[in-house]
Formats: sequence, structure tokens, C-alpha cells
Amino acid sequence: MEELDLKELINMFWTRKLQIVIIVAIFLIIGLVYSYLYVSPEYQATTTVILAQSATTTEGSQETITSNDLTLNQKLVSTYSTLIKSDNVLDEVIRNLNIDKTSSSLQSHITVSSVDDTDLIQISVTDANPELASRIANEVVNVFIEKVANGVYKINNAQVWDVAETPTAPYNINHTRDLIIFVFAGFVVAAIYVLIANMLDTTVKSKDDIEKKLGLTVLTTIPLCDFDMNINKRKGGKK
Repeated sequence: MEELDLKELINMFWTRKLQIVIIVAIFLIIGLVYSYLYVSPEYQATTTVILAQSATTTEGSQETITSNDLTLNQKLVSTYSTLIKSDNVLDEVIRNLNIDKTSSSLQSHITVSSVDDTDLIQISVTDANPELASRIANEVVNVFIEKVANGVYKINNAQVWDVAETPTAPYNINHTRDLIIFVFAGFVVAAIYVLIANMLDTTVKSKDDIEKKLGLTVLTTIPLCDFDMNINKRKGGKK
């Protein structure tokens, strides 16, 4: 591809401005259809669990949390994050809520993440039903805490920090973002089209094209003349 200066590049895009507008408009229409008709709304409810030792003495007074307790809690964050999505926990959640889901399908709608450098674990549940999403999130936490306290570990160090609220707006729909992405894609495709069309265009449009393609210097040019128009003018001028 021949080198183009800025002026030629701008002129190249300007001469094909109609095609560019059409391509961008097509992508904009596709984005509108996709964003408003094909994206199913999903709602996300999030609850937070904090790992904090909650032990009491025989006299009912609170024990002091030691550095060993904090170290243990931090080590258990990754283990607990895995246990939360285990079949043992999710099967009981399904039974308690009497929902028509399998543990594997429910697992794909649950995201567990630990907050960096803290003892906090966030559990997010997505579902097409906002109320069900919050119910599942809270039930997962309740079942998990009960199993930790009375199951293998038998320690009461997991507590609910934030209860999941019923979401009011879908988390996966952002019409403005979708349209910006599709318009940007339209400009990219239009730019590629203009560049390819310019590469395939071998027609000579000016003396500069002749000098570039043949390496010859143009000595003179002959302007186009419409002889029929000139003849008609002469006839019209005779009396």
C-alpha cells in the first residue's frame, strides 16, 4: 500500500463519507436490536460473610481475639470460598427453598470472591427473578454457616456481615455501553472498508496519480470540454 500523507488520508475518508455513515448506522441498528430485544435481564444479589471468632468463656464473657485466630481465618478464606459452592451446601439450599434447579446449574449462577487482605467473603447470586436471587444468596450463607459450626470444622467463626437485598435493576443490561461498543465497531469496520477499497482502486483521478504510479513528470494537462454545450451556445447566439 502506498504511503499516504494526512491530507490524502482525510480526503480518502471524506470521499467515502456516505458509505461510512451507512456502515455505522447499520451497526447502530444491530446494537439497538441486540441490547433491547436479545439481552435477557439478570438480577444479582450479594451478601457478605466475615470470618471472626465468636467464642465465649464459661462465664459468658467474650474472649479476646488473638493473632492466631486472625491467621486461621485468613487461611480459611480460600477453603470456605470453595465450600460455599459445594454440592453439600447447594443441595440443602435447593431442598430448603424448594426450587427447580440442580446443584450444578445453581453453582453456575453463584460467584464467590474474597475481598483482598480482609476476612470478608462476598457471595453473589444471579437469576432472572430478583427476589429469588436474594433468597438463594441468603440461604446459601445460612446453610454454609450452619455446616461450618456443626459439621467438620465445628467452629463458629463465620458471621453474616451484609444481608442480600432484592435488586431493583438488572446488572447485565447497559444500553448506553452496548450502543457505544457497536458504534465503535461500526467505525472500525468502516475504516477497514475504506482502506481496502482504496488499495483495490487502480483508477487514475489526477496528474498526481500518474506521477506516483508511473514515476513520470506531467508536463501539461488538457481540461475537459463539453463540445456539445459549446456548439449549442454558438447556435443560440446567432440571429
